[in-house]
Amino acid sequence: MLRAGSLNRRITIQQPAEVQDALGQPIPGWVDVASVWADIRMKSGLEAIKAGAPVSTVQASIRIRYREGVTAGMRVVHNLVAYNIQAVMPDVSGRMYLDLACEVVS
Repeated sequence: MLRAGSLNRRITIQQPAEVQDALGQPIPGWVDVASVWADIRMKSGLEAIKAGAPVSTVQASIRIRYREGVTAGMRVVHNLVAYNIQAVMPDVSGRMYLDLACEVVS
């Protein structure tokens, strides 16, 4: 069951797209798809060293109301933090919500 009170964070869902720089040249970027309410839960964190530099990876589960078109490869932005969507797990029985398995790498 999805309680409205648990959706207490405003997030923006973005998809990759080509945008233009100041000179009008196409560059890879992100465009907003939707701004929705969500429940964000941090699952785990990991620190490692890759290519000689420390890297921190945080996994999160983000629950939103059910909506079509959200896919892995998109991202969620909340408080200037970008969460890469790794998997989308819908509530197949009631179509009430989507759980987004996300990862933040910094």
